[in-house]
Amino acid sequence: MRPQVQAFVADGPLLDRDASEEEIDRRVEQIEAIPKPVTGEETRALVACFGLDDCCGVARTLLHLIETGPSPVLATDPGPDANQWYQRLFLRAVNGGLVPRT
Repeated sequence: MRPQVQAFVADGPLLDRDASEEEIDRRVEQIEAIPKPVTGEETRALVACFGLDDCCGVARTLLHLIETGPSPVLATDPGPDANQWYQRLFLRAVNGGLVPRT
């Protein structure tokens, strides 16, 4: 795993929209420093970094980064109680024809 991804993952899940502007800017800079595309190993690590909300749009940027990986990170339905970002990743893979609809 590349050091840029390791650094992002080491900082844990994204904070919520109440995070300080400095913290949000720092996480954006971390994401932007990650070269695309990401590897399969990196997608599996990055998916654990979603927080509870969109973190002022940072979660959407993370979603797009994860989607640069070689295959859908979620090939099975995470279920209705799963984090909204896991659900989105799965539905986008279904809608893109990458995984079958269940």
